[in-house]
Amino acid sequence: MPKTEMDRIEISGLRVMTLVGVLSHERDAPQPLEFDIVLECDLRDAGSSDDLADTAHYGLVAERAAAIARETKDELLERLVHRIADDALTFDRVEAVEVVCRKLRPPIAEDVAFTAVRIRRTRADLQIPARTSHRAIVALGSNLGDRVGFLKLAVEELGSSLIAQSQVFETAPVGGPDNQGAYLNMVVSVETSLDPFAMLRRCQRIESLALRQRVVHWGPRTLDVDLLFFDDITIASPELTIPHPRYAERRFVLTPLSEVAAELCPADWDISLAPDAITPLGPLADLY
Repeated sequence: MPKTEMDRIEISGLRVMTLVGVLSHERDAPQPLEFDIVLECDLRDAGSSDDLADTAHYGLVAERAAAIARETKDELLERLVHRIADDALTFDRVEAVEVVCRKLRPPIAEDVAFTAVRIRRTRADLQIPARTSHRAIVALGSNLGDRVGFLKLAVEELGSSLIAQSQVFETAPVGGPDNQGAYLNMVVSVETSLDPFAMLRRCQRIESLALRQRVVHWGPRTLDVDLLFFDDITIASPELTIPHPRYAERRFVLTPLSEVAAELCPADWDISLAPDAITPLGPLADLY
């Protein structure tokens, strides 16, 4: 996939009085500094979930930047903006940051509005440790509309975090109303720094992109994105159950799962489960 520009959260005109500068008189009295801070993040999950946990809390970023500036003993703006950038990159979801610091009363004889330092840093630039990585196993299914297109959408939205995928299987519908069309099913393995509930919200966001509607229980749908496993943890809550309930009863889940994470399939599942009409169609990329 082509690399796309990151989403941005912008904090503009943050003003702080502080002692900063090399000259002796700059160390005697506070002077005004003005900051602009741009956080580069992936905000797609927050756009779907409307949940603060899915974005960077810019209020806290601003408070901590102001505290760093007020408490600074730095002489150079270059050092101060570096430390503010370093702190901003510790926030979840922030992959890069741009910080501008303006000295509004620069100690020079010329008539200038301000002097400024602008830097951009990424997590890699500052050698911030990688976030904890988790393995999530996700099942995809579609039996309405452009089935291949919807599976492709899900794989693309999971993006570079996708580490393995099964081939696509066509299966007869199980349960639900009569006269449904056949499903396309596959299972993918995803590496993620998200927690399980954030990963669930990401799955739901991807479903919403496919205009998924929950009208009839087990009815036809444009796209299912179901979180089956998350590392080796167990969760039982009103919002999320892991491992996914009933996964061990569904051949249309276990067949593609066996290609991605066979160790998660129950013993002898292919013998004990009743046979279903499942047809392998090959890799998703071959079906475009």
